Amino acid sequence: MESPGLRAETLALNGGLVIDPATHAIAPNISMSVNNVLTPGDGAFSADGVSDLTALPYLYARWTNPTVRQLEQRMAAIEATEEALATATGVAAIAGTFLTLLKKGDHLIVSDVCYAGANELARRILPDYGVEVTAVNMSRIEEVAAAFRPNTRLVHCESPCNPILRLTDIAAVADLARDKKALLSVDSTLATPVATRPASLGADLVIHSLTKFINGHGDALGGVICGNKAVVEKIRSRAGVYLGASLSAQNAWLILRGIDTLFPRIRTMSQSAGRLAEFLSTHPAVRTVTYPGLDSHPQHALAKHQMRVFGGMVTFQTAAPHQVAARLAKKLKVAHYAFSLGHQRSIVVFLDTDEMMRSTYRLEGEGLSDYRSFAGDGVFRVSVGLEAVEDLIEDFDQALRP
Repeated sequence: MESPGLRAETLALNGGLVIDPATHAIAPNISMSVNNVLTPGDGAFSADGVSDLTALPYLYARWTNPTVRQLEQRMAAIEATEEALATATGVAAIAGTFLTLLKKGDHLIVSDVCYAGANELARRILPDYGVEVTAVNMSRIEEVAAAFRPNTRLVHCESPCNPILRLTDIAAVADLARDKKALLSVDSTLATPVATRPASLGADLVIHSLTKFINGHGDALGGVICGNKAVVEKIRSRAGVYLGASLSAQNAWLILRGIDTLFPRIRTMSQSAGRLAEFLSTHPAVRTVTYPGLDSHPQHALAKHQMRVFGGMVTFQTAAPHQVAARLAKKLKVAHYAFSLGHQRSIVVFLDTDEMMRSTYRLEGEGLSDYRSFAGDGVFRVSVGLEAVEDLIEDFDQALRP
């Protein structure tokens, strides 16, 4: 944040980096201590009336921690925002945002297809607390515009959205939100700052599940909220203190290690994902492939405008998908049949449309038709890793064949 002019690739290594004053070690240290020595009067054990908890000395690890703070500064630097708040998980980041910025009588507009935890929290839990929620297809800007009410306080979208890789025109939605004096939060987990930096397109808050591509090694949970300092500090002083979803120093250190290689990892994954998508598009067992970098993606023009690389996620459809899923789980030798995504190893899982409707989205009519236009009866969601793409292609080829 204090290095104007440096490019994001450099900030992924140096943003927030503190050289140890005693040992001169370059790699970030892990500060595991829960408490810190303080002088009486340094700070009260309540966030009430404290506008900037990061301005206080380190007091207690649930508020701030030196290792976690380096991670926050690194993420703010590469997202080009003023501030960041790290949380225990990506869902904690979303929950902290919703439960801080929304109160009884407020209105939230949320993407009708986004990460299941966010979608279910918005549509099933928030109404219990008097928050009005409208779910819309964020790719239809006219629907977003029509959803605004006088009490709309927040718009939440995800681009590309999980699991169907549909895009949102972030700049267009940001213009609408600004005109209506609402805030826009964007879950950019699948894009990462390598592909898209939503704040540069007008988003007020950028949210990531750090568990996924940013950590990149499948060994640490984490989340982050990046944005305007006043808004992020409001979330810190409420959610960061009272919800208790603090990120551990150990996980912060692991995620910092992952960020060091974020740019080359995502670029390699994107290149491999593009080649795998092209191969699957010609495979006799595959009906449809969805990837923002393919000309066949219905929003390919937006992807070229909004994304510097097209990301490491690919989906495809087949006939008899449940049989194919069983075959992939048994026959894959390089990729792994498992949930989650964004790790160094390739992962694939089948997501049945009917099951997704029952468990999460509950779409009907045009909303369901829109979902099926991307997902059909279900999609195989592939998170492309760092294996040689030739090995990955050969692996899917042999596993897809009866």
